[in-house]
Amino acid sequence: MPVTDRARELALAAAQAAADKKAQDIVLIDVADQLYITDAFVIASASNERQVIAIVDAVEEALLNLPEKAKPVRREGERQGRWVLLDYVDIVIHIQHAEEREFYSLDRLWKDCPTIPFVDRDMVQADTSGAA
Repeated sequence: MPVTDRARELALAAAQAAADKKAQDIVLIDVADQLYITDAFVIASASNERQVIAIVDAVEEALLNLPEKAKPVRREGERQGRWVLLDYVDIVIHIQHAEEREFYSLDRLWKDCPTIPFVDRDMVQADTSGAA
């Protein structure tokens, strides 16, 4: 069973919020066929602890501002600012310091799962404005 529409909506909104705060290597993974506890993972990197926290704050704000508001049921790792996990039941968001991202390599662990396409809207706007 593929990712639900709600999970896709949350994942895309979270990814865009992360991109707006200059998160790096944003990946959305459809884990619905592998896990029964969630449908998708959003994984993003930041270069320092302060940026990790800024991305987390932006993601939470963006999901609260959706027409059908979403609040995390669980939040872990914020104190250290190296790897913050936000559990929204439908999706789980991992914002990681680049060193943790490389060391734990969640992308590699879930490489057999399909990804959900995401394109930063700023990149699309840059492409269309440069084409004229």
